[in-house]
Amino acid sequence: MGVKVMGRTRALLGVFAISLALLGFGPACSFDANHKAGTGPGPTGDGGLPQGDFPIRNNDAFVSAPDVPAASDAGPCSQVLRAVVRDFRGWPGMNGEPKHPDFENGNAVQKGIAAEMLGADSKPVYGLPGPTPVSTGPAEYGQWYRDVPEFNVRSEIDIALTPDPARAGTFVYDNDVFFPLDNMAFGNQGRDHNFHFTTEVHFDFPYRGGEVFTFRGDDDLWLFVNGHLAIDLGGVHGAMTGTVNLDADAAKLGITPGQTYRMDIFHAERHTSRSTYHIETTLQCIVNIPIP
Repeated sequence: MGVKVMGRTRALLGVFAISLALLGFGPACSFDANHKAGTGPGPTGDGGLPQGDFPIRNNDAFVSAPDVPAASDAGPCSQVLRAVVRDFRGWPGMNGEPKHPDFENGNAVQKGIAAEMLGADSKPVYGLPGPTPVSTGPAEYGQWYRDVPEFNVRSEIDIALTPDPARAGTFVYDNDVFFPLDNMAFGNQGRDHNFHFTTEVHFDFPYRGGEVFTFRGDDDLWLFVNGHLAIDLGGVHGAMTGTVNLDADAAKLGITPGQTYRMDIFHAERHTSRSTYHIETTLQCIVNIPIP
């Protein structure tokens, strides 16, 4: 009789546990020994997950995969960059509205426009003592990545990175005709495309060791890691390439594998010729951050 009672009790407890799980009161995420070892069922031997460390979402909570710290409380990993794009007047408006002085004003490569350290508000700071052929000064530069109705109109876009089939673990975005605001905001102003805009991206990433980030584009591009300037492609110029190797630059950037850091990317298209935006990276986890 005791055995029968125990069996019935176990059955009731099992039903009760299942009911709790269905209601969302169960553990956020669990992996059995086979899944942890990558030998469970599924085409990749890990219970159906692709090989490698991929966080999952469970009950709207961010949960890291085994052996990988959560990248951020802001959300799960992604390979889609959320960008703010600000359209600027590169030419005077139809009713005499002023153009921004830093757009359509000159052509030159110019290092140092952005200071070595990001500002306290996560915006770049003008790093030169005065004007250059392609920049006016700190007040005007401070408007590039802030909402200033007199000069710019803000929009948001997604920039989706895709796996490179020839290089495992590498993600790419390649666009040699990067005009996300065609016929929007201030419009094309008589051109085939809507030139004169800036883009801004902020995200967290877990630094695991060995990651590389490459950007090719025009015109300006500044990339910060942990608040430190890592790529400087400033100026109005044709497509240029810059790369940051996180391991090689770890001391300069103040980063250590196993920790989570912020990457901030600022770009500008300031001249009516071409617009290129190309990214290659081995970062496996991107967690977008709200952009002020």
